[in-house]
Amino acid sequence: MDPGVCALELLGVFFSLAACLCSLVSTAMPCWLTLSTELLPSESFELGLWGTCVVHDLGVTECRPYDSLLGLPPDIRLARILMCAAMAAGLIGLSFAVPGIYLVNSCRRTETFEAKRTLKMLGGIFCFIAGVLGLVPVSYVAHLTVLRFFDESVPSVVPRWEFGDALFCGWTAGCLHVVAGFLLVTSCLYLREETCRLQQSIPLHRANMRHPDRSPRRRTEYV
Repeated sequence: MDPGVCALELLGVFFSLAACLCSLVSTAMPCWLTLSTELLPSESFELGLWGTCVVHDLGVTECRPYDSLLGLPPDIRLARILMCAAMAAGLIGLSFAVPGIYLVNSCRRTETFEAKRTLKMLGGIFCFIAGVLGLVPVSYVAHLTVLRFFDESVPSVVPRWEFGDALFCGWTAGCLHVVAGFLLVTSCLYLREETCRLQQSIPLHRANMRHPDRSPRRRTEYV
């Protein structure tokens, strides 16, 4: 097995796992958008995919979930759906990529070179899909936030929403998913059948035939 191809596989799986964790954190975090006003300097507001929160200076956070999905703003509703789809696609890609790498032999008697390559290719494709699905809602919410922040028709005294930490976490997750998909697909393109000889278990009776002197039936004792 080529060490370079093996390194690409391991890096792809590692980035895919890190991207899944970042997607989960970004989806669950309530701070997609933040807002603070001079009228209430002791409080700040946070807007997430699942509810809104009020953060006090003393560190107390009060959150309230949304009443219904249909009553949400279009951007938040779209972001929730696409982020859930991105997490599902990322988990599917990871479940395909792990059995496809060289170091994992899940079915030694049945798996072949083409089967491993197909699994790894599917894992890379699903990682690409998860990256696109994760980058679209984060970038769309950020684009709308920038347009509303610099809207000249709104008086300057009106507070405006700004970027929250969840947006940066979502961008990180999407980029990691894309990088993971690129690494997995690249490892498939550089993989050759002669460089990926799967280890197969040797039956016990064949091992005894190869080493007849070690067979217990042919041992003799001298008195």
